[in-house]
Amino acid sequence: MIKAVFFDFFNTLANYHPPREQLQAAACRECGIEVELQALREALFAADQFYDENIVHVPLSKRSAAEKMALYARYEAKILEGVGVEVSEEVALNIMAKYGTLMREAGARFVLFDDAEPALAQLKRRGLLLGLISNIDRDLSSTYEELGLSSRLDVLVTSLVVGAAKPDPAIFRAALERAGVHAAEAIHVGDMYHSDVLGARSAGIRPLLIDRDGLHREIGDCPRISSLGQVVDYLSSAAW
Repeated sequence: MIKAVFFDFFNTLANYHPPREQLQAAACRECGIEVELQALREALFAADQFYDENIVHVPLSKRSAAEKMALYARYEAKILEGVGVEVSEEVALNIMAKYGTLMREAGARFVLFDDAEPALAQLKRRGLLLGLISNIDRDLSSTYEELGLSSRLDVLVTSLVVGAAKPDPAIFRAALERAGVHAAEAIHVGDMYHSDVLGARSAGIRPLLIDRDGLHREIGDCPRISSLGQVVDYLSSAAW
C-alpha cells in the first residue's frame, strides 16, 4: 500500500517565470545568435540531461569554483549545440553571464505548474504523506513558503541539508526516514531519468517519470505521465 508520494522540485512542481527559453533566446540575441524558442526547449531538455548525468559522477558540492564554471560552460555549449550552434567556452560563459543578468532584470522567480496545487490537494485528501526530494545547493526555504509548499508538504529533503544528491540513495532514504514509511510504501515523481528514476530505484522506491513535453522518447522501462493530475490515476490503476 502506498503511503507517501515524493516529488522533485524543478520542472516537476515548479518552473521559472519568465520561461528559461525566452531569457536564453534573449541572451543569445545579445551575442548575435538567433535561435527559435521551440528548438531551445528541446535543447534545454538535452542540456539538463547532460548536466544531470554529469553530476552523478562528481556532485557540485565536491567541485572547485573553477570546476563548477567549466561545467556551466559545457552546459551552455550543450544548449547551443542543440540548436545547431557551436561556440567557444568564452562565448558560452558570456551568454551565461547575460542570461543571469536578464534573469535578475526580469525578476525571474519560481512558480508552480498549474497542475501542482490541484494534484497535491487531491493526494492529501487521500490521506497520503507528501514530500519533496530535490538537488538544491542553496536554501530555498523562503521560496517554498511563498509557493505554499511548506504547508502542503509533510517532508522537505534537499541535497543541501542531507549532504547527498540524487541519484544517491542516501537522499531518498533520508526522505523515507522522515516520512516514517518503507521504500515499498512510496513513489517518487520526477522529470529526470538518471537522478529521479534510477535514484528512486536504487533506494527501492517506485519511480514515476513526468514528461510534460513528450521528450523522453527513448525511455520505456518506467511509467510516464504528462501531468501531475495523472499521479492519482496511476495510484488507482497500478497493481501494488
